[in-house]
Amino acid sequence: MNAQEWHGHATRRPATRAAALIGCTALVLAVTGTTAEARSADPARQTLAARDGWASAGTGTTGGSTADAAHVYTVTTWDGFKAALAAGGAAPKIIKVKGTIDANADGCDSFAADGYDFGAYLQKYSPENWGYDTDLSAEPDDSPEGLRRASAARQDTAIKASVPADTTLIGIGEDAGFKGASLQIKDVDNVIVRNLAFESPLDCFPQWDPTDGDTGNWNSEYDSAVVYGSTHVWLDHNTFTDGEHPDSSLPTYYGRIYEQHDGELDIVKGADYVTASWNVFADHDKTILIGNSDSAATAAVDRGHLKATFHHNLFTGLVERAPRVRFGQVDSYNNHFVADSTFSYSFGIGMESQLVAEHNAFTLPDGISAATVLKKWKEAPLTAADNYVNGRRTDLIAVHNAQIPAETLQSGAGWTPALRTKVDPPKAVPGLVDHRAGAGRIR
Repeated sequence: MNAQEWHGHATRRPATRAAALIGCTALVLAVTGTTAEARSADPARQTLAARDGWASAGTGTTGGSTADAAHVYTVTTWDGFKAALAAGGAAPKIIKVKGTIDANADGCDSFAADGYDFGAYLQKYSPENWGYDTDLSAEPDDSPEGLRRASAARQDTAIKASVPADTTLIGIGEDAGFKGASLQIKDVDNVIVRNLAFESPLDCFPQWDPTDGDTGNWNSEYDSAVVYGSTHVWLDHNTFTDGEHPDSSLPTYYGRIYEQHDGELDIVKGADYVTASWNVFADHDKTILIGNSDSAATAAVDRGHLKATFHHNLFTGLVERAPRVRFGQVDSYNNHFVADSTFSYSFGIGMESQLVAEHNAFTLPDGISAATVLKKWKEAPLTAADNYVNGRRTDLIAVHNAQIPAETLQSGAGWTPALRTKVDPPKAVPGLVDHRAGAGRIR
């Protein structure tokens, strides 16, 4: 497949990113309503509006909006998608995804190294045979763990796709997206991802770690999307879910769930200036991680970065991490959180985090207390004002401290978000978000 087979027609756009930003600002002034994006005749050429969250800071986020016709691609297969990502050098590009693309269409067996046998793996590393005191890192390449590592490396190469700078990825219509894929937005600037449904990649070869906790754990890889060291990233009107493989469908080995999912979205390794708007995050355990470690080495990279805005997203059927925050200045407003019986917490307050959570709506079932919306991992003050739980204004910090005094939280994040467009009344948020968030709903 060559570039001529992928490209479509495009209208003429400004020749430089700076010119595009000037045009975008003028356009924003003429736009009214609750949507934040700058309007264009072609949704693939829409750019992030001025003041729409952290991704609008500085140079703003324009993605591939200035791509010429030769750098606009329509893809329907995983190989075609990866080829489009690699095509065209450093030129801005737009990649339109048509239909659902499966990165693991041939199944897990296609990644297995010669000699890999899961039954042999289970037998050798069972607690009865191996115990809980030694991890598997020293196992040789020809051991069951070594063969698992080789198999995992094959899957890693196959299902990860690296997104270059100055790129827009956009789904066409209401049924575009990816299954089993992991988007890597790594060490680049200026990326837009819109109107795509992501079914979480299933780790075919989770690792058993006997030393993880008192009775060991299965650990998995592969997030649906990772923003790693990148800047100016806008994720809008996407849907993230476990799809056909919810955790409830996964088996148990050694008395622990055979965990095959990692996160839906991670923002890590000094990433900065991210806006996530009008997305759906659904039916998942460890959903969004901002900052992936408390270590000194991680702090040296993340401190002063990890600035992210979440607004008008629907978080539903989640267990935890919506998001869990370390270090970053995170603004979360006008989101709707819908819990079920699996709920553990929404906001994780971690190392040096500076979370502002305002004007959100929470729908909690009987038996789930508003005190559990916040989870304290480290001492880090936060701001949580004008939030509503089941239609009633609720002081989330006060109710948390009253019911969980052993984890007292301090009020006052130490900063005030300035990059917001329209802030809707929290009581209106469920109606707005539930009907307009997610893939297939770009207006």
